[in-house]
Amino acid sequence: MAQPASAGSAWPEPQPLDPRSAPVPRYGTGSLADLLPTLAAGQGVPGQQAGLGLPAADRNCVFLVDGLGWELLRAHPDEAPFLTSLLDSSLGGTGRPLTAGFPSTTATSLASVGTGLPPGAHGLAGYTVRDPASGALMNQLRWRPWTDPHVWQPHPTVFQAADAAGVHTCQVSAPDFEQTPLTKVALSGGTFHGRLTGEERMDLAAEQLAAADRALVYTYYSEVDGKGHRFGVDSDAWRGQLMYVDRLAQRLAEQLPPRSALYVTADHGMIDIPFDEESRFDFDEDWELKAGVALLGGEGRARHLYAVPGAAGDVEAVWREVLGDRMWVAGRDEAIAAGWFGPVEERVYGRIGDVIAVACDDVAVTASRTEPNESTMVGLHGSMTAAEQLVPLLEVRT
Repeated sequence: MAQPASAGSAWPEPQPLDPRSAPVPRYGTGSLADLLPTLAAGQGVPGQQAGLGLPAADRNCVFLVDGLGWELLRAHPDEAPFLTSLLDSSLGGTGRPLTAGFPSTTATSLASVGTGLPPGAHGLAGYTVRDPASGALMNQLRWRPWTDPHVWQPHPTVFQAADAAGVHTCQVSAPDFEQTPLTKVALSGGTFHGRLTGEERMDLAAEQLAAADRALVYTYYSEVDGKGHRFGVDSDAWRGQLMYVDRLAQRLAEQLPPRSALYVTADHGMIDIPFDEESRFDFDEDWELKAGVALLGGEGRARHLYAVPGAAGDVEAVWREVLGDRMWVAGRDEAIAAGWFGPVEERVYGRIGDVIAVACDDVAVTASRTEPNESTMVGLHGSMTAAEQLVPLLEVRT
């Protein structure tokens, strides 16, 4: 807890961060949710909005690299010479950052990519959120406990709209993802092609682009994120994955058929959080943070706090006192009014925490007993800091 300044001290007591100062994602003009609608609009798909102002192409491919943040890429030019050339204007690159959306986490971002909607509309508003119908905490990445996917996320995907408009549409990813509820609600439409290796995915994505005059192809690679969580983004294992992804992107770019555009992007960035008492607060062992909280949702750097009835104000006050100089702490209505989730639909409102706590500093709220696996992760994400929120938009055209 922040301690009051002693008598005569020159150091003032730290002041809580104003939630209105948080850098809100650029929904509608520069967010990850705007990418597919922009591409589909350029292919003549009805009902899609071109929020990013990208030039139209007959054939579009999106290569999404899980965990490859804009700042991480810029910090490692030697490991990623090809991708760096796409963001370096002196080398002819036109790359720029997009905002992932809040929270900056995989389930939320993939739903934004596929539906073209902000989290407040598609409803996957965190790593774990409360299901208002059951009161249980719902893990939206692993889809536990199971609930009807199309009730949870009823909006059609951009892929479905493109397929219905006659655009050759497909996803090329790991075979295990084909039947997952997250794929069904976020990335379905057209055909799914499962391939085990990155090289196989790049080669098949290029083949699918060439299969029709108009094509929309999505492909995905996960292990940059996986190595970051396990070993940190300052590890040789993470750098090795970045080098591999750089080769994959170049392999795909060199096979693009005519009239194609390849966009390399990501779902979030990542930051390493030290394993010390100043950086990690264990909710399961901290009586102050636990007081009045019925359910702890979200993840270490973007927490949804579901209060016992009547305790939301007290929970917000305590979290502001303990962590308010290191996290943006806001009530549900305040966070919605600030635009963190974009416009929020009525069915999504109750999924959002009574209080939301979002890391600004190098800090995380872990839960050693209830989230043992997540608590051992070195690299984390979820917040609105530039390291987590900004993702690359890199372009290759033929």
